[in-house]
Amino acid sequence: MQERLQKLIAQAGIASRRAAEELIANGEVSVNGSIVTELGTKADAEKDHIKVRGKLINSLLERREFIYILVNKPKGYLSSSSDPEGRKLVTDLVKGYGKLHPVGRLDYNTEGLIFLTNDGEFTNRIASSKMIPKVYEVKVKGLPSDVAINKLRRGVLLEDGFKTSPAEIINLKPTDKNGWYEVTLYEGHNQQIRKMFDAIGHSVVKLRRIGIGSIRDAGSKTGTIRKFTADEIKAFLETAKPKTIKKERTDKLKRPTRSVKPKRIRKTAKPK
Repeated sequence: MQERLQKLIAQAGIASRRAAEELIANGEVSVNGSIVTELGTKADAEKDHIKVRGKLINSLLERREFIYILVNKPKGYLSSSSDPEGRKLVTDLVKGYGKLHPVGRLDYNTEGLIFLTNDGEFTNRIASSKMIPKVYEVKVKGLPSDVAINKLRRGVLLEDGFKTSPAEIINLKPTDKNGWYEVTLYEGHNQQIRKMFDAIGHSVVKLRRIGIGSIRDAGSKTGTIRKFTADEIKAFLETAKPKTIKKERTDKLKRPTRSVKPKRIRKTAKPK
């Protein structure tokens, strides 16, 4: 069966679908010896020889086994599969599962929950969805006013020009010098929470992601990992589905309108 090349590359665990599109556009993918650069090109993994950077991926598609890992990332780890600067990677925390990649990102100095998988299609569905809540525990410098926090709840224009969507913010117990909050987002702009609090003049001192969708950190230590259950994977894919908008019925508009006869006007007898 023919499928889009970027989908096959993602299914082979080489890269996410978006990254696979970049590989195709850069001329690093070939089918039956011919380089393919046009996005949307299809191939049959059972009949065609598909290579990425000169390596055949058909065998990876034949024996693929999808793996889904939940990692509680410590600070000082990069949410990437590689780094030219040689920094520690979140993939270094997971050994013995083959080549995995992170789903979405957590800042280098942010700790908390992140997914690792070799399923590119899963990565694309989850990372691009705006239906899955991400929950963060935030400690900020100083004590923001209620007016300032309400601005963040409604949405605020960041210094880089990005306008944030409304956010759910719960006040946690503050200290004498620091505010604590639980922030829930449905979007993932680069360093969004840090930039949000910078916008109201209170920089983030500590940031930890404690929940993704229905998954919550139940006090697990940073650096720990565990596999997803089949029910958890199914729940995430269901949540990531975009909401369908019901089409309005137009049959009534197509029906011919009935002609209405004008009312007869009774003639009144003339007075004698």
